[in-house]
Amino acid sequence: MKLSMTALHRSARHAHRIALLPGDGIGPEVMENCLQVLDAAGFKAEYTTCDIGWEFWKKEGNALPDRTLAVLKPEVTDAGLFAAITSKPVYEAAKELCDELKGSGIKYTSPIVRMRQELNLHTNFRPCVAIPGNKNNYRDDIDWAIFRENTEGMYGGVEFHPLPEEVFDVLDRNHPKMGKFRKFGLENIAMSTRIMTRQGCENIVRQAFEYAKKNGRKSVTVVDKPNVLRETGGLMMQTARKVAADYPSIPLIETNIDAQCMFMLKQPEAYDVIVAENMFGDILSDLGAQLTGGLGFAP
Repeated sequence: MKLSMTALHRSARHAHRIALLPGDGIGPEVMENCLQVLDAAGFKAEYTTCDIGWEFWKKEGNALPDRTLAVLKPEVTDAGLFAAITSKPVYEAAKELCDELKGSGIKYTSPIVRMRQELNLHTNFRPCVAIPGNKNNYRDDIDWAIFRENTEGMYGGVEFHPLPEEVFDVLDRNHPKMGKFRKFGLENIAMSTRIMTRQGCENIVRQAFEYAKKNGRKSVTVVDKPNVLRETGGLMMQTARKVAADYPSIPLIETNIDAQCMFMLKQPEAYDVIVAENMFGDILSDLGAQLTGGLGFAP
């Protein structure tokens, strides 16, 4: 029997309060099937379907309406179940706004990033385990737990295009390499910042070590690119070493992001718990998912 989200929403009166965010594209279909699985497993909940996605950007100029954020607050909902959304570059998004909003100066921002930041969803945890008998496994001995910091780093959302004069001037006064870019014209410069805090790094690394400790895992690998991204990558590595000192029985392995992708193909058995900042964690967790059968096998 095919269960509709509406029917589930109306019929469920149970202890768990779940916000459904079906989104668009493949999202509604994914959500429909997910709810069938939950129902078959005997999971009972009170569901509230919320607005999120491209249609709301086009109609309202906001892909994550405030009314949806209000439902996602802890006092209203116990958890949110998110499917998928369409997301496009800023210049394409502006073209698809309704006529009433075109030219208003509204800029598209990712509803996923906004949701993570406003709700402080700082930890993305993805087990990547080769399920026995899955013909899509790259190797049958893969068993990784990947921790990704979810609110900072390259996905922090502090970006500029064109680069404002005052931002350029401050950077020029404070960094010797900035001045050479002026010749290109500020209107031709786009900048995406990578902002990382010691607190954010410590939180995600400590969670990785705590997981390793509680689950008898053999090591924690911290991944970044400190030989090039010296300040942010350096902060991550320094913080990881400091946290690792509190867990002397669990070895800390340090690798660069490019090498780590190669190692996960070459020596997958050598890794256990893996931790990284936002963008690098995104790359590694998707790679890990594909090597264990695809995103459909990875929570």
